[in-house]
Amino acid sequence: MFSDQRSKKIILVSHCILNQNSISDGTADFPGTNASIVKLLMESNVGIIQLPCPELFCLGLDRGDVYGCERDVVTENTRIRHQLETDRSAKIIQQLVDQTLFQINEYIKHGFSILGVIGINRSPSCGIQTTSRNNHEVIGEGVFMERLKQELEKNGIQIDMIGIKALETDAAIGSIQKMILKP
Repeated sequence: MFSDQRSKKIILVSHCILNQNSISDGTADFPGTNASIVKLLMESNVGIIQLPCPELFCLGLDRGDVYGCERDVVTENTRIRHQLETDRSAKIIQQLVDQTLFQINEYIKHGFSILGVIGINRSPSCGIQTTSRNNHEVIGEGVFMERLKQELEKNGIQIDMIGIKALETDAAIGSIQKMILKP
């Protein structure tokens, strides 16, 4: 089964890597996609799973405040994080994590390799090494990635997770290449 041309290699990427139009107002670094990362993934022949954008699902495109772009990024990210930590948002995030976990399990069940998860550092939802809290960028995970990591561990699934910063292209490319080339 699945013995055709597919690579059977999968990588999960934060939504905004493939769609900058989804991120909070005032924070887009590219007009559409992070083309350098997309190009690397395409040239590496890996399948790309676009993770859902928890902020979009929980708060909408304007993140519940049309004046958010007037604040500095970490202050606005902290406000967004607080909204993602409400009971209503927690239920939505759990549904998104469950859907993601289903996809991961399906690929694993059929012998595919999950190479990793690429998050966006400083993000209140998708940060891996850093997130925004108390109006600062701090060590820690975003709300969605923290929950995804917990569910993966609970299900005995080990997947590498890296965080990148969009404008630190060389570092991002290097980290992703290591993930892709890891035996």
